[in-house]
Amino acid sequence: MKREITPPSKKFLIVYRVVVVLIIALVLVLVAGSLYAVIRPPDSGPLFRIGGSGNRGPDKRGGGSGNWGAGALNPDERTAVFSGIGRLRIPVAGSTTVILSVSFPYPVNDRPFAEELASRVGEFRSIATGYFSTLPEEKIVRLDEEAAKTEILKSYNSLLRLGKIEILYFTDLMVIE
Repeated sequence: MKREITPPSKKFLIVYRVVVVLIIALVLVLVAGSLYAVIRPPDSGPLFRIGGSGNRGPDKRGGGSGNWGAGALNPDERTAVFSGIGRLRIPVAGSTTVILSVSFPYPVNDRPFAEELASRVGEFRSIATGYFSTLPEEKIVRLDEEAAKTEILKSYNSLLRLGKIEILYFTDLMVIE
């Protein structure tokens, strides 16, 4: 018994060849990148950054910009701003609400401390919420911001084990009656 085999169409062959060429090119790029990664010195910086540098890195002049502190020339002195606590909406006595965002600088090179900060976000929120929710409405309206920062900073530092927060910023502080 004879079977007839129909050859594939020319369009199918063109698509097949294009797909094979793309797969071969992808494999070559992956092999070349892997070889370059093996040959490259381990202390070299990134080749490029996706998204541009914007205001996330230190200023080339050393003046500091974005999240870096003023001592951006020495990598051991760089600081970042921790703002992971987010914006808090705290209902207080009566119909008053406090809207608050807390941030503070911390050393970039202290990775264990940064991880501790990230793991304590819920507790940081609870401390700030507890502080403002216990104040009477009269004190909220005439709020002493420095006293509030000092009290919350003291509570935050009593919670931390791997480092201390030096200064606290209220990036947003609104009292809505």
